[in-house]
Amino acid sequence: MEQSKHIKTITVPEFLLWEKAKNTRTLLSLSLEITSRCNNNCVHCYINTPEKDVSSIRSELSFKQLTNIIDEACELGALWILFSGGEPLLREDFFDLYIYAKKKGMLVSVFTNGSLISPKHVKLFRSYPPRALEITVYGVTQSVHRRVTRADFFAKTMVGIDLLKQGSLPITLKAVAMKSNFNEMQQIFDFCEKNSDRPVRIDAFLNFRYDRNRQKNKLIQAERLSPEKFIEIDKLYKKKYDALKKQCQGIDNNSVDPDQCDKLLRCAAGVNSCCIGPNGTFTLCSLLNSDEFSYDLNNGSLKEAWEVFTPEIRNKRVSSFEYMNNCGSCDIFNICPYCAGSANLEGGNPVAQIPYFCEIGEKRYLQFKK
Repeated sequence: MEQSKHIKTITVPEFLLWEKAKNTRTLLSLSLEITSRCNNNCVHCYINTPEKDVSSIRSELSFKQLTNIIDEACELGALWILFSGGEPLLREDFFDLYIYAKKKGMLVSVFTNGSLISPKHVKLFRSYPPRALEITVYGVTQSVHRRVTRADFFAKTMVGIDLLKQGSLPITLKAVAMKSNFNEMQQIFDFCEKNSDRPVRIDAFLNFRYDRNRQKNKLIQAERLSPEKFIEIDKLYKKKYDALKKQCQGIDNNSVDPDQCDKLLRCAAGVNSCCIGPNGTFTLCSLLNSDEFSYDLNNGSLKEAWEVFTPEIRNKRVSSFEYMNNCGSCDIFNICPYCAGSANLEGGNPVAQIPYFCEIGEKRYLQFKK
């Protein structure tokens, strides 16, 4: 775009609104998990329930409840909304929900596995352009895709991606690395780069289940990569690799801020964003979903959740001596997978020290310090 002589052109991240919104803790974005149901049955997934699970269907928020939440979010200043799941396209009212959010003036993103994309969806997205459409690629061969998803939707996923590309729609392809697809990760990354409009993301960290299902958590644990292989995935994604390298090289010159050591949340959860689960559970982020850190929108309002409940969680301090002398004061805290949400899912304690997290952080530090 040619810059005007009288108007300065800046990128979106440079827009001064973000810093102002951060300082005033304005709600800018909202993640709506509109269903936990999915047509895939991914071995690593921390949320999914079967496509026709009656209990899940009954507990899902209704169209009216969801539109009320969207209305409240807009009143609080929200600009972005993410529809995710589960598989959001399973909702029969997905078209109506999407159009409702767009007509409210919101920037809408959709996270999907891509297997349910049809010409009707392409028509919808072309008529009401999304901010982003993100699809996770689990494998680029049918055998690997099936090993991860435990379903036979590889061909339909590829067709869905092609339909979106043919419709000239903004696609972001991403991947989740685990033992079942590790040997194919280079091909997956190359495929994503070739077919994605935006930088490819690869996540190698697998969270435990929301429902704390022990049997399924064992499957997730069995799929986790060793710290050494975790580093190999870091190297695939150059932007992330360079950022980690820079962080690690600066660690020895930076001391941990003592004012931050006892904060439960040192991340951006609840600063300008929040998450709402399929049954109306409000959380500061999708991982921080235990009763202690959740607010039930069925018995309250988004306004109260954001203006009263969220600051209470953001201001929580940790009194655990063990935490303060481990994770709280750890120099490599920022390159470790630890967060209060993932630790809570792991062992039912948001300040627990998880050996697997520590191993990854230490390996990263040693690797990138070289």
